[in-house]
Amino acid sequence: MPASTSLPVHRGWGQTSRPDAWWLQPTVVFLGLSAFIVYSTWAAFQGVNYAYGNYLSPFYSPELFGDTHHAWLGPKPGWWMGWLPWSPAFLILWAPGGFRLTCYYYRGAYYKAFWADPPSCAVGEPRKSYLGERHFPLVLQNVHRYFLYLALLFILILSYDVWKALWFADPATGEETLGVGVGTVVLAINVLLLGSYTLGCHSLRHLVGGGLNVLSRRPLRRRAHTCVTCLNRRHMLFAWLSLFWVGFSDLYVRMLAMGVWTDLRIL
Repeated sequence: MPASTSLPVHRGWGQTSRPDAWWLQPTVVFLGLSAFIVYSTWAAFQGVNYAYGNYLSPFYSPELFGDTHHAWLGPKPGWWMGWLPWSPAFLILWAPGGFRLTCYYYRGAYYKAFWADPPSCAVGEPRKSYLGERHFPLVLQNVHRYFLYLALLFILILSYDVWKALWFADPATGEETLGVGVGTVVLAINVLLLGSYTLGCHSLRHLVGGGLNVLSRRPLRRRAHTCVTCLNRRHMLFAWLSLFWVGFSDLYVRMLAMGVWTDLRIL
């Protein structure tokens, strides 16, 4: 007699047969992302205390318009509407923010943590239909590959900020001398972690070699694909480390500008 089979029963919201603490990871993700969103939004609206000497907060880099010597194009532009709050961060944060928002890892993380889609694997969710990312607004997630190009450009700009962070003005003569401060190290680590996260991007992995049928015939692209794959294996780790450190980098520069902390010269 043939064995009988049955379709799986639909689980209600939060129902599962899993014995582990499945709720722990989405809760930690929710708290971690929420904390970063709150702090970064607050920092972006400040519009002050984002530069200290040769240090510039990554939340404000590049400073296209602003009141510090880091500004590329001068002070606040006259075309900025007076009824809108002003901050140099408003002009640039949309690019790295869009890159993270559409990131393949972050999608899976905040889909679970913020709207329980699903809250975790094999756990019931508060909806019965599945639309995927084929409809508005989630179909817009496909722009991730284009945000990648902007993210790569930002890595170059932030690397230049590290170069500027190596030059300190002499209080007596005003001449710039080469040196290393704690802030230099903080900004350098920020570029290292952001670079590791960006260069491990799934879209970049496809771009450098994922679209080839026979990768072995292209040795240069095979090597690039291997390097990106190595970083991609730790994409989640670099996503969180870079998120924390870019926030800390802004906090460090902000505390220096406010006179709360003192930057120490290492060399």
